[in-house]
Amino acid sequence: MGIFDEVIDRRGTDSLKYDFAREYGMPEDAIPLWVADMDFLAPKEVLDALHERVDHGIFGYTEVKEDYAETAARWQERHFGFRPKAEWLVKTPGVVFALNHVVRACTEKGEAVMIQQPVYYPFASLVADNERRLLNNELVYEKGRYRMDLEDFERKIRENGVKLFLLCSPHNPVGRVWSKEELIRVGEICLEYGVTVVSDEIHSDFTGKEHPHTVFASISEEFAQNCVVCTSPSKTFNLAGLQISNLWIPNGELRDRVKRQIHITGYEECNIFGLTACVAAYNYGDAWLTQLKEYLKENVNFVRSFLEREKLPIRLIEPEGTYLLWLDCSELGMQEQELKTFFSEKAGLWLDEGSWFGKESGQFMRMNVACPRRVLEEAMKRLLAAAGGETARRQTEGERGGAVMERRGV
Repeated sequence: MGIFDEVIDRRGTDSLKYDFAREYGMPEDAIPLWVADMDFLAPKEVLDALHERVDHGIFGYTEVKEDYAETAARWQERHFGFRPKAEWLVKTPGVVFALNHVVRACTEKGEAVMIQQPVYYPFASLVADNERRLLNNELVYEKGRYRMDLEDFERKIRENGVKLFLLCSPHNPVGRVWSKEELIRVGEICLEYGVTVVSDEIHSDFTGKEHPHTVFASISEEFAQNCVVCTSPSKTFNLAGLQISNLWIPNGELRDRVKRQIHITGYEECNIFGLTACVAAYNYGDAWLTQLKEYLKENVNFVRSFLEREKLPIRLIEPEGTYLLWLDCSELGMQEQELKTFFSEKAGLWLDEGSWFGKESGQFMRMNVACPRRVLEEAMKRLLAAAGGETARRQTEGERGGAVMERRGV
């Protein structure tokens, strides 16, 4: 059995993914394939480092020196060819936390912030919560793939005086890894109109040779001076509960503004265990990550093959850089609420509703495949059984409807 095949019981650990079904209105026995954490143990080297820190027994105020930034910078260089400077680093307890402060640092109330829906749902809510004006450059879905509408992007920026653009790269949930050419055009438009770019690159470690990730700040010095790059080991090594993220902000004036906003919260010292885990993961986690990515690739292949073999009316949007699958369920012919009920009540699967990511995506569901294969196999069997039952029900209703019409002489 491989290191990712072990099924670990997470119930009773205050796991958001497993222990809050009732609070979210889900059946207690539904298989949770929703929130983006993994059902795998963190690397042994990370666990060993955490145990050593616990065994020390004193958990006072903690800060890190330049070697922490060097470790995080070497990870970026090793994997993406981007070598940030240590002084560019701003640590926060999470990317969403950081995005809130960047929004406040770069815009005033009422000013426009651009996003690209369907997109990670906190993007929209944090703009609204900070009383900024939300603009959506909706992604174009065609031929089973998404692309940016750059004409609409530029027009909305020009007509609305957009000040900030929240870029999801790689994109959650549609799975795109934006090409360097796409990012160059985005960056050029933003420079022309004075729009600061915040690039959320938290899923970048799941990319590969087929779809290489381009760090936005690595494209040019001009782009670097006009952006904030958000990274974290949390998705990569399943450390979300330890609350650590690393921002790279080359522009000193922008960096000071962001740090000022963080200072106002009084939360400037990150979790001691998050810092410890990040160093261990970035120093020793390469081999583990290579195995993980191969396992996740096989999980995606399994889902794709299952859908095709069983001829299920659900289309997999090919993921280029995450472990989150975006499923086009429009061929099921269900309304949004009916689709949610179908997955939760009939299939016994807890997935994320597409409408969370944008109102235009009510016919989609997001599925997390970062779990042991046995769990995924059971989930797909449930889905097949539910789809078969739904097909039979619709056929029966159709036959009944036809019989009624026949009796009426229609």
